[in-house]
Amino acid sequence: MAVSGRAVVLAAVGLVPVLLAPAAATVAAWAGVVVLFCVLDAVLAPSPRALGVARTVPASVRLTDSVTSQVVVTNPTKRALRGVVRDAWQPSAGASGNRHAVAIPPGEARRLRTRLVPRRRGDLAADRVTIRAFGPMGLAARQASHEAPARLRVLPEFRSRRHLPSRLARLREMDGRSAVQIRGPGTEFDSLRAYVEGDDVRAIDWRATARRSEVVVRTWRPERDRRVLLVLDASRLSAARLDDAPRLDAQIDAALLLAALATRAGDRVDLVAIDRTVRARVSGASGAELLAQIANATAALEPALVELNWTAVTREVQERLSQRALVVLLTALEPAAIEMGLLPALGSMAHAHQVVLASAADPQAEALRRQRGTSADAFAAAAAERGALERRAVAAALRRRGAEVVDVPPEDLAPALADTYLALKAAGRL
Repeated sequence: MAVSGRAVVLAAVGLVPVLLAPAAATVAAWAGVVVLFCVLDAVLAPSPRALGVARTVPASVRLTDSVTSQVVVTNPTKRALRGVVRDAWQPSAGASGNRHAVAIPPGEARRLRTRLVPRRRGDLAADRVTIRAFGPMGLAARQASHEAPARLRVLPEFRSRRHLPSRLARLREMDGRSAVQIRGPGTEFDSLRAYVEGDDVRAIDWRATARRSEVVVRTWRPERDRRVLLVLDASRLSAARLDDAPRLDAQIDAALLLAALATRAGDRVDLVAIDRTVRARVSGASGAELLAQIANATAALEPALVELNWTAVTREVQERLSQRALVVLLTALEPAAIEMGLLPALGSMAHAHQVVLASAADPQAEALRRQRGTSADAFAAAAAERGALERRAVAAALRRRGAEVVDVPPEDLAPALADTYLALKAAGRL
């Protein structure tokens, strides 16, 4: 049984007789009156356990978007229900206004809505629905909790989708579908056209020129139907927090943007998330279905505090790719991990495929390099500078072995990786 503010007021009213006749018997008598009225009120309240409860929620929502949880409370009893219903969720669901005052006549039902704004990826589980039913005097209530299971999958936010229109425009320019003509991109023959001043003389088709009365050049278009394999590092390196989010979130965001761009370019995109073993895999999809599958596969993905198994990564690449492809390693440019793991395996991988390593750098390390106010700041700046030099040395070693390196802050990772993909496609290196 729970008491309301009215019961407190009723007990406070008893101060008047106590002050008029200050005695233990007076206090006991008034306390007995208050308890009697509260018990009577609770007995007259409808049983909360007899009420029907059903909860519905959409299957998924993007991070930071809002969604509505709906609870239907049915009153099959012969007494009117006046009380409070609490639609409980775990804290990361961001439930607001989840306590609802209700008045349900006998035999009727009410639909209650709670707004959810999730604050983290993954599967969110609903807690119980608690009903507090007050009696006709509003002094006391009976309370019960109902199991109403529901699960909401929170998908990655995909903040970088704002960069997609500009990259698609560049892709259309490369493909010759816009008014802007870029000369010489790609390696697949497209068509012949008349020579204009400024064209590369190496593009002249001398046989076609001999058959015509004008100079003719060949035009090219970017390659299509290429393979792109996104390897998402789900090991301890991806657990490091960059600003207010783990590195893994920036890597997922970059993977979504590149997948959206590559599938629009006509390439086939696969994704594998791996630490010691494969944690998630997406293959055989395209278009909107591809993005939906990647978002769903990575929604509940959390970094494991283990080392990345580069042998398993190499084996996965060899098993999934039988021809030259673009292999994007979304991991951290950590000198020790790269030197011990990736560099020994990179030779055979870079010989067969175009490899790109995309890493989200720590913005705080760059901030430390600029602070020189005190002796402690100077030591921290020296350590950060040493770390930056080691990262640049490892990046240079990767480039010498044929890999491209993208090492930028987390908010720039997705657009920088998309630009690298477009540059490789324009240069015919896929």
